[in-house]
Amino acid sequence: MADENDRGLESALRRRLLMGLAAVPAVAALPRLALAAPPTSAVNTTGLAVTDTEVTVGILHSVTGTMAISETGAQQAEKLAIEQINAEGGVLGRKIKIIQEDGASDWPTFAEKAKKLLVNDKCAAVFGCWTSASRKAVLPVFEQYNGMLYYPTFYEGLEESKNVIYTGQEATQQILAGLDWVAKEKGGKTFFFIGSDYIWPRTSNKIARKHVENVIKGKVVGEEYFPLGHTQFNSVINKIKLTKPNVIFADVVGGSNVAFYKQLKAAGIDLSKQVLMTISVTEDEIDGIGGENIAGAYACMKYFQSLKNPNNEKFVPAFKKMWGEKTVIGDVTQAAYLGPYLWKLTAEKVGSFDVDKIAAGSAGVEFKGAPEGYVRIHPNHHLWSKTRVGLAKADGQFEVVYESADLIEPNPFPVGYQ
Repeated sequence: MADENDRGLESALRRRLLMGLAAVPAVAALPRLALAAPPTSAVNTTGLAVTDTEVTVGILHSVTGTMAISETGAQQAEKLAIEQINAEGGVLGRKIKIIQEDGASDWPTFAEKAKKLLVNDKCAAVFGCWTSASRKAVLPVFEQYNGMLYYPTFYEGLEESKNVIYTGQEATQQILAGLDWVAKEKGGKTFFFIGSDYIWPRTSNKIARKHVENVIKGKVVGEEYFPLGHTQFNSVINKIKLTKPNVIFADVVGGSNVAFYKQLKAAGIDLSKQVLMTISVTEDEIDGIGGENIAGAYACMKYFQSLKNPNNEKFVPAFKKMWGEKTVIGDVTQAAYLGPYLWKLTAEKVGSFDVDKIAAGSAGVEFKGAPEGYVRIHPNHHLWSKTRVGLAKADGQFEVVYESADLIEPNPFPVGYQ
């Protein structure tokens, strides 16, 4: 009878796949369908929204406001991962149910919605946030109510929490590695920093300045910040033209990027001659900027849509099948895709949805099906990952021009940079 049930489940899954309801990458780490779900009393001892057939999670991103240009892809990737996981039988025999909230590019709203997801909806995990400001706003909520957040964005580091898994890169894996590359390969000695005015760009540039001055032995010739949503950059562009830096180092975020890069081009700054390195523009932002306005710039990330590996060659078509052929996939989108899989793998490792057990059991969990190639959770709740540099092209994609030889160990508290 068990074999018949197993065959019936697998036959149903094959029918779903043939009907196009899910496009599942080959993921070596995923187990076969479970024949019987463990009892709810065994996997949920803390009152989470878990039944015999379902487990509820939250998605919390900005789908409105200036950050929607960046965050739309993240929530799409999370939904794709969850659909694929459900097609494979779910987590601990339970299908994942989603409750989605809109942070609306407003940090107090993020905190309010996080509390709702944890206290009212009792979500077993939440996948969300983009800016460091939104993460900082929700962190006390997750720690107070003992929730688990999977945060997908590259960020400044200087943080570690039992209640967060950081699936993007921290400063040593992105900022320092990117500066080392641009100094070595492009002769970067003088830098002009331009960023959005909140914690991530300011802290990132503080770290970058120390590296430029103390390690590269270079000089920062200008540093400017602008509010989120800002659209008038002509004044700072004039300063850039006057100071003639070897490198423009940009961490402008969200919709402001559209105005910034269009105005750079209109001012006659040719990015094939003037080196610009961004740590904030992915394919998602270029979709709004226009490839012709940013071609020639460099970005330091861990993932680009153009990566050539078997996992990514399955992931990209699956994403486009679900969200449309014209959609693009950036670094944070890919890192968001990792969250549901890492949560699933951890829950199955510890045999429970309980947050304390998930937090304690996360170290060492590896996802061999990651589109970036492979990731593993460090005891500090960040991921081992590679650093890559991409050259922006007119078609909106990046050509990978550098990749670190090995995975880089995450170090969110680098000595000398705090």
